Amino acid sequence: MREKDVDEDVKKELEALRAQLRHLQDRQDILDVIVRESRGRDRHDSELIASCYWPEGADEHGPVPFPATEYPDIANKGHAGAFSVNQHNLANHSCEIDGDTAYCETYVVGTMLSHDGSVCTMAAGRYLDQLEKRDGVWRILWRRSTVETAMEGDASWLHRPPVKGFLKGTRDREDLSYHRPYVIGGAGARW
Repeated sequence: MREKDVDEDVKKELEALRAQLRHLQDRQDILDVIVRESRGRDRHDSELIASCYWPEGADEHGPVPFPATEYPDIANKGHAGAFSVNQHNLANHSCEIDGDTAYCETYVVGTMLSHDGSVCTMAAGRYLDQLEKRDGVWRILWRRSTVETAMEGDASWLHRPPVKGFLKGTRDREDLSYHRPYVIGGAGARW
């Protein structure tokens, strides 16, 4: 094999590796946006939620799409009005990247606790997201949400001795997840 052929083979291999690395980095960046958006809603952090959407985008949660610029406050108000706690658990995630556009399907199980703490509702569905990459940054342009199934159950276990003293999340930047460094045995909301 001639030296020129070896150089061309190395060049092709490096180009393939760069493309593969870019694809993997894009997938991770996209998943990070989707996870960050759910965290923002669970902590009622409007700024964090807004950082996940392009301003001209929209989120279709229910019968009416909401403009991305209004959605964070609408989502937080809706969750606060209906529940004392909400948590979005993300599961299966598929992602098709076509240049600077990505199409994702992410399964979600939402758990919501009634204001009196007596009932927990679980709803399962999917997020169908179209994201765009602009100036190296991925954000959601369009989100459509499905609800596939739901159930309600007695949440009185949360008020029984086995849970007493466990840490409990809060819907603000006082939540333990914002504090650095984590302090074992430190202050925090508890059951």
